[in-house]
Amino acid sequence: MKKALITGITGQDGSYLAELLLSKGYKVYGMLRRSSVEKLDRIEHIRNKIEFVQADLLDQLSIISALKLVKPDEVYNLAAMSFVPTSWSQPVLTGEFTAIGVTRVLEAIRLVNKDIKFYQASSSEMFGKVKEVPQNENTPFHPRSPYGVAKVYGHYITVNYRESYGLFAVSGILFNHESPRRGLEFVTRKVTNAAAKIKLGLQKHLYLGNLEAQRDWGYAKDYVEAMWLMLQQEVPQDYVIATGKSHSVKEWVKASFECLGLNWESYVKIDKSLLRPAEVDLLIGDSTKARKNLGWKPSISFEQLVQIMVENDYNELKKKNNL
Repeated sequence: MKKALITGITGQDGSYLAELLLSKGYKVYGMLRRSSVEKLDRIEHIRNKIEFVQADLLDQLSIISALKLVKPDEVYNLAAMSFVPTSWSQPVLTGEFTAIGVTRVLEAIRLVNKDIKFYQASSSEMFGKVKEVPQNENTPFHPRSPYGVAKVYGHYITVNYRESYGLFAVSGILFNHESPRRGLEFVTRKVTNAAAKIKLGLQKHLYLGNLEAQRDWGYAKDYVEAMWLMLQQEVPQDYVIATGKSHSVKEWVKASFECLGLNWESYVKIDKSLLRPAEVDLLIGDSTKARKNLGWKPSISFEQLVQIMVENDYNELKKKNNL
């Protein structure tokens, strides 16, 4: 039985990856930070199938101890300070988790067992002020947030350990990927949740910042499959994972409200305090390499993704509020 250790197992991607690995017969371990409040809602339904090990990306020794205890075949590093706006208010902490934290995991693998395969969650935010459209594995990075800068470090330190120590270490440059398990602070879920609340009479308006920003949005469940595929290859390589189609925040809003028979313009208001200090205007990924080498492709469309999330939020809110 293969063993996998997932950091960030309580997050959107971690929960879907855990499900996927369990379905493939893996023994799944989740790395958890010691916290006064446990947030395990995304993995509650599979909690009894996962073993948890306490460790922290800020603490080198705890990661080494976790690897010695678990003896994993694969490590998926999905933990990060992942909400971009927060990275401006907590830039140093973002660097510790999202950049230096990657080094600590890689260093632990180097010291404990160099045969462990390592996956690093890189991000399309690394492209930032894009140098070409669409973006592929060779597009230069120009990050526009402390989060993006930290992810570039994490990406290159993974490349460096692969080249320096011969580790099977890869990065998936994942473009935006959403699901009903997305945090409410992210614009996609903020919109679908607000549309559902407005339809049910639980909210009157939705306040947003930049409606013109364009993103390449896919389904998180599809994207975790790409992570697994990367670690099953003969040769470790980095891959862009994306749909190849871009949509604006305004399009996401319009589609979300239309799912519920609402006209978004009647409810959405612009709040300039929500604008980022430096915006990433257009992200669209070219996943040709992943489609060719991994046989990966997205399974659902933009419209289907919006509908899945809106329907989930609507049904959950209806149930929660006895409506």
